[in-house]
Amino acid sequence: MKSTGRAGRPRASSRETLAEAACELFLERGYDATSVADITQRAGVSRSSFFNYFTSKSDVLWSGVDERIGHAALSLGELGASATGDAVRGVLLLVVRDFAPDPLALALRNARAMGLEGELVRDTGLRHARLAAAVSAAAAASGIDVLKADILGSAHAAAVLSSLRVWAEQGAGRGSPEAVLREGLGTIHDLPWAS
Repeated sequence: MKSTGRAGRPRASSRETLAEAACELFLERGYDATSVADITQRAGVSRSSFFNYFTSKSDVLWSGVDERIGHAALSLGELGASATGDAVRGVLLLVVRDFAPDPLALALRNARAMGLEGELVRDTGLRHARLAAAVSAAAAASGIDVLKADILGSAHAAAVLSSLRVWAEQGAGRGSPEAVLREGLGTIHDLPWAS
């Protein structure tokens, strides 16, 4: 049965509505002064609806990137002993490919205005650790010693997360996040992918 809703802009999902409301409130009041109740009230949805989509207030900002990191970790694990630097970098480029402005990009660009600077440092560290561990495991599986694998993991994870931050802070004039990441990955030349 076809809906006969009004013409014009399609109705946003509750997830999008919640993210938009959260970002508006973070800009207006600051991150710490905004509660989940404030977000649900602004979005016009129930508290349970919020928790259907997000586990916490910070998850509103990170859920899109977390999903991409999850896919990357699975793909890196599937590389096994055949992991090469090029294959790993190809997986990491998918984390930022077609990345459109989203709540995280807005937060990175407006961290000070939203009162998010400390929160972003903490939350970026969690994502860095997760991605670094996945890259390190891929390197170790390919025969690289543990110390070098850990360093490669950390450097590659830093390149991914830094590229998103730099792209968001500098806006569209910087190009795509993928171009920024390619530039970042190019700086890891002193850490060749070999045993």
